[in-house]
Amino acid sequence: RIMMTRRFICLMLIVAVGTAASKTQEFEGNDEEKEQEFIYMNRYKRSSDSQDKCTYTFIVPQQRVTGAICVNSKEPEVLLENRVNKQEIQLLNNELLKQKRQIETLQQLVEVDGGIVNEVKLLRKESRNMNSRVTQLYMQLLHEIIRKRDNALELSQLENKILNQTADMLQLANKYKDLEYKYQHLMSIANNQSIIIAQLEEYCQRMPSIKPLPQTPQPPSKAYQPPTYNRMINQISTNEIQSDQNLKVLPPTLPTMPAVTSIPTSTDKPSGPWRDCLQALEDGHDTSSIYLVKPENTNRLMQVWCDQRHDPGGWTVIQRRLDGSVNFFRNWETYKQGFGNIDGEYWLGLENIYWLTNQGNYKLLITMEDWSGRKVFAEYASFRLEPESEYYKLRLGRYNGNAGDSFTWHNGKQFTTLDRDHDVYTGNCAHYQKGGWWYNACAHSNLNGVWYRGGHYRSRYQDGVYWAEFRGGSYSLKKVVMMIRPNPNTFH
Repeated sequence: RIMMTRRFICLMLIVAVGTAASKTQEFEGNDEEKEQEFIYMNRYKRSSDSQDKCTYTFIVPQQRVTGAICVNSKEPEVLLENRVNKQEIQLLNNELLKQKRQIETLQQLVEVDGGIVNEVKLLRKESRNMNSRVTQLYMQLLHEIIRKRDNALELSQLENKILNQTADMLQLANKYKDLEYKYQHLMSIANNQSIIIAQLEEYCQRMPSIKPLPQTPQPPSKAYQPPTYNRMINQISTNEIQSDQNLKVLPPTLPTMPAVTSIPTSTDKPSGPWRDCLQALEDGHDTSSIYLVKPENTNRLMQVWCDQRHDPGGWTVIQRRLDGSVNFFRNWETYKQGFGNIDGEYWLGLENIYWLTNQGNYKLLITMEDWSGRKVFAEYASFRLEPESEYYKLRLGRYNGNAGDSFTWHNGKQFTTLDRDHDVYTGNCAHYQKGGWWYNACAHSNLNGVWYRGGHYRSRYQDGVYWAEFRGGSYSLKKVVMMIRPNPNTFH
C-alpha cells in the first residue's frame, strides 16, 4: 500500500513539472526576442548631431547577457515586470528541476528499497529454515548424548558385574586352595599314621620270633629302624606344614631283632626325630631336605626344612620368601601354628620357634637377595622367643653382617598380627604393612610383608618385604631366608 502511494505522488509531480516547463519555454522565447531587439536597436543607434564633428565606431563583440542590464533608467514598466517575471520563472524552473531530480532519486531509492525488502524477506525465510534445521540437529545431538550416556551406564554396570564375578571367583579360588591345603594336610597325617601303624604291626609280628642270643660272640645283628622321615615325605603328595601336632613319639631305636638272613649287615643312620637340624647333621644326614624334629621338654612334633649345605650346616629354616606364592597376611592363630609349603615359602610357627629356641642357645641368620642378584646377610649372636603369655616377645643378641642392622630396633617387642595389636603405634602396624611381625612403631624391617615383583613398588603403605638398611623400605626383596642354629658364639 505504501508503495502504491509513493508511485501516485511521483506521477502527479511529473505531470505538474511537465506542464510548467512547456509554459516557461514559450514565455522565455518571447522574452528573448524582445530583449534582443531592444539591445540591437540601442547598439546601432547613432547620434544625430552635426556632421562636422568626428565620429568613432567601436565594434564590441556580441555577448549573451545573463544578468540584469541597465540600458536606460527610464525603461518601460512592462519590461521591468517581464524581467522580474522571467527571473522568478527561472528560479521556479531550477527548483522544479531540482525536485525532479530528487523525485528520480527517490524513485531509485524506492526501487532499491523494494529489492532490499524482498531480499530481507528471503533472508528471513532462509533464517527460519536454518533455525528449524538447527533445532532438528540439536534434538538429534541430545538423543545421541542420551544414548551414549545410556551405553556408558550399561558398560559401567557390566564392568561392575565383571568385577563382582572376578571377586567371587577369587574367593572361590581361595576357598578351593584352603580346602586343598586341608585335604593335603589330612592326607599327610593319614599317610604318616599308616606308615607308623604298619611299622608297629610288623614289629609286633616279629616279637614272638625273638630268641636268646648265644653265648659265643657273633657279629652284631642288624637293628630294626623305622624308615627315615625323608623317605616318608617322598610318599606324601604335598609338603604342607603340620601344625599343632601332638602325636606320641616313637623311640629312636627299637629292641634288637635277628636279621632276616645270617649275613651281617651294617647299621643304618638314625631316623629321628631329632632335637634340631644340627643333631640330624651330626647323625650323618647332610642333605638339605625335610626332617622330623622334636624339641626337648615337649612332645610336639614338627616338620622343618634343614639347610645342611649352608656353611657350616645344621640350620633350621623358620621362614622363607622366594616367589610370592603364599599369603603372609594372616591372623594370630595361623602365625602361631605355621603355614605355607615347607619346600617353598613358609612360616614355621611362633609356637614351634618358641620350643626350638628355648632348648638352648641359638643364633639367627638372615640371608637376603635383591632383584639384581646381590646377596647380603645379617647374623645375631642370640635369638629366642618368650612364651605366648608374653605374646612371643623377641630377644636378640649382638649383630654381625653386611646387610645393616634393621632388626635390633625390634628387640624386646611383642608379635603383632591383623587381629592382635601389640605394637607401640596408635594404630595396627600389621594392618598397614600386611603381615605379622615384631613391630615397634612401626618397622625398620618386615620380612613377612607383601612380595612385590621387580623390587621397587608403589603402594599406599610401606608393606613390601623390606630391610631398611638394605635397599630401603620402598624396595621389596626377591629372596629371604631366616634360619637358626645352636652355638651362638660362632658367627657365620
